[in-house]
Amino acid sequence: MPRGSALSDTSPEAEAVQLELWRNKTRAERFEIVRRLTSEMIQNSKRAIRRVHPEFSDEEVNQMFIELHYGKQLADEVREYQRALKEKRTQSQDG
Repeated sequence: MPRGSALSDTSPEAEAVQLELWRNKTRAERFEIVRRLTSEMIQNSKRAIRRVHPEFSDEEVNQMFIELHYGKQLADEVREYQRALKEKRTQSQDG
């Protein structure tokens, strides 16, 4: 969001403090914050999918997550890849 946006609920003074705090962090600290927030977003999204579809297996929740966040085409490609892996494992166990 652009600085000073009318849509922000953060005052310009508070925003300046937040930016200064962010700038004073090391790359490693900033990376860890982004990694943690990303992980939390993924987990929250999967919990929401599970609430809407309690009957889904873990694999189905993951597939729905991919479809919602990355698109149907990629989700279909992942499903096909997973199907091929299962088939290959079954063949190697039978052989």
